[in-house]
Amino acid sequence: MNLTESVRIALRALSANKLRSALTMLGIIIGVGAVITLLSVGKGVENYVISQFQSIGSNLLFVVPGRLDQGGPPHRRRGGKPLTMADAEAIADPFNVPDAVAVAPELSRYATVTRGKKDAYPDVRGVTPEYAQVRNWSTQLGSFITREDVSAYARVAVLGTTVVKRLFDDDEYPLGQTIKIKGIPFRVIGVMEERGGSGFGDEDNTVFVPITTAQTRLFSSRTASGEYQVSVIYVQAASEDRMEAAQQQITELLRRRHGIAYQDDDDFTVINQADIISVFGEITAALTLFLGAIAAISLLVGGIGIMNIMLVSVTERTREIGLRKAVGAKRRDILLQFLIEAIVLSMIGGFIGILLGVAGAQAISRLSENLHPAITLQSVLLATSFSAVVGLFFGIYPATRAARLNPIEALRYE
Repeated sequence: MNLTESVRIALRALSANKLRSALTMLGIIIGVGAVITLLSVGKGVENYVISQFQSIGSNLLFVVPGRLDQGGPPHRRRGGKPLTMADAEAIADPFNVPDAVAVAPELSRYATVTRGKKDAYPDVRGVTPEYAQVRNWSTQLGSFITREDVSAYARVAVLGTTVVKRLFDDDEYPLGQTIKIKGIPFRVIGVMEERGGSGFGDEDNTVFVPITTAQTRLFSSRTASGEYQVSVIYVQAASEDRMEAAQQQITELLRRRHGIAYQDDDDFTVINQADIISVFGEITAALTLFLGAIAAISLLVGGIGIMNIMLVSVTERTREIGLRKAVGAKRRDILLQFLIEAIVLSMIGGFIGILLGVAGAQAISRLSENLHPAITLQSVLLATSFSAVVGLFFGIYPATRAARLNPIEALRYE
């Protein structure tokens, strides 16, 4: 008996009991659909996390004061020095860090911002013009902080969209208006593009001022030696391939500047954006695998259903098996026939499950504004292959039992 004939007979046998076959396939349909949907959601989460980190800038290094231990918050080493504007200027020197193309120091504090009777409590950031480049963030109205603003200690401000909504009415034009930061008047010269909320908080709840103004007029940031402190130094590397080299150059430079001995720990941390993305990619990949494993349990349940219905089918068709053996069918023919029936059941269920999984992923995409499940060929092939393996595995015992029936006893079976 050839394969085509076996498939034809299998389809005919399954169509003879349509409802029973449909109920048997239900476990496979749900299992495959769940696998594809959950794997797609996991991939969507991974893409979302990576996009959030990439949106804050490209080829970015973060230099923060203090040392990170066991993934905890930075803490200052006893006797360690804070980061200063002089450190940022040294990093910006191409002779010290040749693989850095842009350096942007930042001094940030939360402060009260008012306009008339309206107020807000945003993150006020003192920055330099390079900030917009390294953080990949542009203005939608007006202009950003300029070099002249920094040199003149200008009282000018660029607002995030959340701050604009809190301080201005919908019909008001913010440019040229005056706001007060800690009671000091500032003129609004720009409004940033909207970024929306993310894992980093509401980026739009921000006010930018020249870093010199923040250091001298708004916040007390001098060290004991009279240098101006900064909260973080953003460094943009020349390319993704040169990020590790730039990280090493910055580390060596700051160790020299801070007078750190050979065996002493750093009093600063250089964080590589690519390393963060890689770590979170591994976490989300493990999450995706875990979700897929949970969904695969329903496939096993569906496989047990296939075994159960195939055993019933063997019992019902005992006389048919005896008759086929009597007219010359071999044991392998009977074995192959019932295996094909089990595989056809699981494959048809798998195909319907793929359609269900795609529909489920699209439904989740419509329900979530930020999460967009990504259906991959790998997840479809994995679910389909697994469903075929389930059909084969759980069809072996019923098929073997049918093949071993004695033709004389089978013919006598009532």
